[in-house]
Amino acid sequence: MKLRRLSTRQRGFDAQLAALTDYASSGNAAVERAVRAIIAAVRRRGDAAVLAYARRFDGVSAGSIAKLAVSKRELGVALRLLPGKQAHALTSAAKRIYRFHQRQLSRSWKYREADGTQLGQIVTPLERVGIYVPGGKAAYPSSVLMNAIPAKVAGVAELVMVSPNPNPMVLAAAAVAGVDRVIAIGGAQAVAALAYGTRSVPRVDKIVGPGNAYVAEAKRQVYGQVGIDMIAGPSEILVICDGSTDPDWVAMDLFAQAEHDELAQAILLCPSLAYLQRVQESVAKLLPQMPRGRIIRASLTRRGALIHTRSLDEACEISNRIAPEHLELSVARPQALLSRLRHAGAIFLGCWSSEAVGDYCAGPNHVLPTAGTARFSSPLGVYDFQKRSSSIHVSRKGARSLGRLAARLAQAEGLSAHARSAEYRL
Repeated sequence: MKLRRLSTRQRGFDAQLAALTDYASSGNAAVERAVRAIIAAVRRRGDAAVLAYARRFDGVSAGSIAKLAVSKRELGVALRLLPGKQAHALTSAAKRIYRFHQRQLSRSWKYREADGTQLGQIVTPLERVGIYVPGGKAAYPSSVLMNAIPAKVAGVAELVMVSPNPNPMVLAAAAVAGVDRVIAIGGAQAVAALAYGTRSVPRVDKIVGPGNAYVAEAKRQVYGQVGIDMIAGPSEILVICDGSTDPDWVAMDLFAQAEHDELAQAILLCPSLAYLQRVQESVAKLLPQMPRGRIIRASLTRRGALIHTRSLDEACEISNRIAPEHLELSVARPQALLSRLRHAGAIFLGCWSSEAVGDYCAGPNHVLPTAGTARFSSPLGVYDFQKRSSSIHVSRKGARSLGRLAARLAQAEGLSAHARSAEYRL
């Protein structure tokens, strides 16, 4: 196949780039209507509705939601029966993810002012979190680790995982990550059950984890009733290359994101035309070898590109405009470019840092902002499972000085009860 070629020297490049990177995460009215009906049914009929949708969409034959619960004993068995090398990879990755996220833990703090007033911030974990794990085109035990471990580090008391027809590797990952409850349900109905609660599915405070268009839309619709991590779009990679990396490596890095699904995006920026051609040749050579070649081809055809830039500096400017989920700096001196990059979910420095390592076992979270939202969003982390309360203990002396300030501001806003409340304590 031949990838789309763009050049920053071309007239109309900005419009071409905007069209290439445009993704509307909630543009399907039919999906929105279907999800709204599912959520309404779950709110009205609870377990019965969840079970009916599970039979319809997931081929479930169980007579109750309770029969779809997976016990902790079964999770342990799944881990014990896992082939040794897979079990080692899973537990090793979990340890690295845990070690990284421990450094993100926020703690309560306070300070005392001269008049004795004490101010601070109280940090507490969420009580119960729901984790959605897909069960569609591929199984994602890595998603279990990335969502559950930071929640456990934060101190979340109960993790409830939902996943349609979870496979043994997913169940083993739940055991490793310390998931408390697993229920084999999925889709918008599982999201609704977590958000509102049913007889068999506990109501949670936050829902995290990826899913298909129906799951993403359900999370969008229940937001406010519960917290959510983000509305994730298709996976993305942007590679900035100076021509020094083996072109087969870069081609395979592009494939690694393109194989997720047909809407994934893979883009290469490079100031060398000759190198872009070498990568094109690698793509043509390697694609027939890929088991998920059909998906890769569709993704690269629809949203992939090789972009010729004037310089590496210009490549950095374009990257900042795109704000990619994954950014690879496959250059000889990656640190020299790092200060010029402002927006990216995760940045991989140097040719040895493949994005695939970040997906599984480097340690940082692979749940990242997509579709340009890295301009204002961050990777999933421990901070997403903690909440903060302000602590205000005003001393008698402080009540006089602060009360006067508060009363003046309240009077200026025309709120007399506020003013009097502060003045009572003068």
